[in-house]
Order: sequence, then C-alpha cells, then structure tokens
Amino acid sequence: MAAIITDQIRILNAGNFIAGVSNASNSYYSFIGLTNPADYQSDWDSDPPAPKDSFDQENDYWDTMIALKKINTDDARQVVPKLTWSSGTTYDMYRHDYSRSNTASVSGATNLYSANYIVLNSDFRVYICLQNGTDPDNTEGRPSLDEPTFTDLEPRSAGTSGDGYIWKYLYTIKPSEVVRFESTDFMPVPTDWLTAAENSAVRDNAVDGGIKIVTVTNKGVGLGTANSVYTSVPIRGDGTGAQCTIVVDGNQQVSSVTVSNQGSGYTYGNVDLVAGGVPTGTTRPSFDVIIPPQGGHGANIYRELGAYNVLLYSRIENDSTNPDFITGNQIARVGVVENPQQFGSSSLLQADKASALSALKLVGTGYSTASFAGDSYFTQTVSTGTTAVGRVISYDQNTGVLKFWQDRSLSGFNTVGTAQTQPTYGFDLTEFSGSPGTGGSLVISPTTGQDLSIDTDFTGITTVINNRTYYLGQTFDSGIANPEVKAHSGSIIYVDNRPSITRSSNQKEDIKVILQF
Repeated sequence: MAAIITDQIRILNAGNFIAGVSNASNSYYSFIGLTNPADYQSDWDSDPPAPKDSFDQENDYWDTMIALKKINTDDARQVVPKLTWSSGTTYDMYRHDYSRSNTASVSGATNLYSANYIVLNSDFRVYICLQNGTDPDNTEGRPSLDEPTFTDLEPRSAGTSGDGYIWKYLYTIKPSEVVRFESTDFMPVPTDWLTAAENSAVRDNAVDGGIKIVTVTNKGVGLGTANSVYTSVPIRGDGTGAQCTIVVDGNQQVSSVTVSNQGSGYTYGNVDLVAGGVPTGTTRPSFDVIIPPQGGHGANIYRELGAYNVLLYSRIENDSTNPDFITGNQIARVGVVENPQQFGSSSLLQADKASALSALKLVGTGYSTASFAGDSYFTQTVSTGTTAVGRVISYDQNTGVLKFWQDRSLSGFNTVGTAQTQPTYGFDLTEFSGSPGTGGSLVISPTTGQDLSIDTDFTGITTVINNRTYYLGQTFDSGIANPEVKAHSGSIIYVDNRPSITRSSNQKEDIKVILQF
C-alpha cells in the first residue's frame, strides 16, 4: 500500500510545539554541559561525535549537565529557510503543483517547500516570487535584477528593469526578532498570524482561490491580427470571475498575459480563448493558471511558506545575582529538556536559571588563593573506609564555592558506560557530608594550596566578604548545596555535541536550536 504523511502534519506539529511552550502547564529549558569532552573522544573538538538516542545516553546527559535556562513564550518561533535576495540570481516561482514528476525549474525541488521562492530583502522584508520571468523563451525563468522593497498589498514588479518578476510582500521581521530568531539558514515568521491585528492588512487582503498569475507555455502561431490586445478573457474552472488580458505581438504570437480580475474559489483553471475572442491560429497558444494556497496568498503564511521548523533561543550569561553558568571551564554540549522538576520535588522547575551541579562552601587559610584544576578529582573522607569523590567544574576564589558533579565514572563505570572491574573509587557513589562519621573529616584538598574544609557554619544563598555581598546562585545548608533541578526528570528532546569553548566571566552565548518536524 502506497501512502505518505504530508508536510501539513509537520506544520501542525511545529505549531503545536509552539503552543506547548506557551502553555503554563509545561516548562522547557535549554541546557549546557560536558566540561570533559576529551574523556569521551580524543579528537572531540575537531570532530564532535553524533549524539546517541538511548536511555543510557540520556542518563549521561543528565550526569554531565551544568546549568539550565528557561525557554519562555517569546523564545520560540516557527522559522523557514532564509534566502537573501541577490541581484542576478534566478529564483523559483511559487507553483501549486511541484512534485517528483514536475520539479521546480531552477532548484529542481520536488515540492513547494524545498523550492527557492521566498526571499528576504536588505530591509528584512519577506516576499514570495509569484512569477520569475518564465515564458516559452525562458522556461527556467530569468535572473532577478530589481530588489523588492515595496509593502503594497497587491503583487507587482519591483522595478523598471523588465526582468519579468512579480513579487508578493508578506511581512517585515522586527529588529528584536532579527537578533533572536534569524540565523545563517533560517528566518522567523510572525506569531499569531491568523489572529493578530498587526498582520491583518496582508491577511485580510487574501482571496480564497483568487488567481494572481497566468504563464504562457506556448505562444501559438498565426493568432489573427498582429499587435492586438484582448481584454476580459475569462478563466474557467471551479471558481468564478477571473479574467486576463492577452497581448498578441507583431509576429501574431502571444507576448504576454496578465490577470485583470482575480476572481475567487479556484482550485483549477484554464484560459477560455474562444469566449474571450482570441484567435486560436494555426497553433493554439497554451497557458498555466497558477492556483494560490488555501485561503489565498497571505491568508496563512505557515502553510504558504512551509513553517515546519522551530527555533528556540536562549542567551547564556551570568549576572551578579545568579552565577549558575560556570566560568573558567569548557562546555561542549547544549540541549533542550522538557518539563524538568525542582530538586527534591515533583513540581515543575520554573526558575529563569537553574544549576544542575552540587556545590561546597569552603573555608580555611588561603581559600582565596587555592586552586582546583578543572575536571580534576577531589575527595572527602566521610568515615573510615568511605570516601566521597567529586569532579571539579569550577572554583570561585572570591567566595570559596566549589561546584562539582558526580557521574558514573566515579562509581564503577567509564564515561561511555562500560563497567570497570576494579574502579579507583569503588562501586558506591558516596555523597559529601557536613557531618562525617568515625574516622571522617571535613577536609577538602585543592590542586594547589593548603587544605580547606567544608564550612558547616554557612547556610544561605549570599555571603558578605569585605562589605561586599556575593550571590552564590544556590542555597547552601551547612556548607553544601544541592542542584536546583532534579536529575533524570522530564525528557531530553534535543542534544547537540559541539567543539568545546571555555567560558569567561564577561562572556555571552546566544544558543539557537532548530527543531525540524
């Protein structure tokens, strides 16, 4: 049995995803992670491996997560491929009938949404090409010479070069959306196109089944009197009212056809030469009537442009009140997680930023000069024969806060999940403790400097040092802070392994994730 799932379900899924992000009962976050990519693959930075989709890998994504940033309603947009207008480029024209057996003449696309018929001009205005100069002498169209800049509601040419192009203006991308949602390959479409007042002029000008373009496929021969113009030539089909004007040149052939009345209700159509009084000659001319999308051009741009991709935007930056995004170490992975929960709770995480790391508040002579090498191991003797082990993610010499994680490599496995027969630190993953047992201590040894201790006298989220208040980002209890997100909660729906970058205190990263439905 031959069957397809059409592109319309992809557009539907993209729209439903946007609605899901906007729904208060959901909570989406982008995340950064993986400070030690070379442990996974020695040439990670030159050739990052493709992420794996398995429950085992999902667990590792959680274990190596650093911090999360909430994705709000204004951080998600449906997007379409971006093609910037350029003089001398030949574009595809909109057609309703591209298929495997009727490919786009310029790009060779087998469907409309793969064709190059959408352009972005230098003022961030978006147009579709309704006619690219196609005629019997230029069956693949002609180069575009005039940049479209107008915002007229009706389609028209963009200049006086005579390049044969007819453009339809749709919308202008706002400056704020350029920053957040334009990428190298994609550009945003407006939100709430079907209902928002700001889109009403273009949307309300659309006529369902209104004909805008008719092309000449055969100029004919011997069409009566040379240099004649035939007006009000009817376009027949299942719609009504459409008419066109046909010009016959000095060679008694059709030189042009333009729509003079678009009519309405057409899903197919033909030019009725006889009813329009046009001589059929010794060779009858032929035409293609181009059918608009459902509702007419501009009625539903998600359907007209094929908006089945979604871009999620996040800006990763620290501020003085929430230093959840570590500095001084690498990140080599970004991703998106749906509906993570708060640590120690079944409630959805709702904070704007959240740390996925544990942390210790350390004290002792020289804490401000001590150093912990990134990705190195440190230990605490919790009791006789019991050792807690952590892996350094960052250390702040100003506050004495040591952030770390405890992943599978600390309890009998390597980074790729292979069990070890004689693990260095045993098979149990022991938590750090502010109340060590017999034979235990609070001592934490840095990579360089004197031994430090867990500050069991410290509880809170801020500390004052030399009359300055420092915000720690996480709440400490007796010198120990849990992550703010419950590990292994929610669903990781996107992962991207990237060449590592080292974050600095004044650094910002704009993360733009494309979800293709």
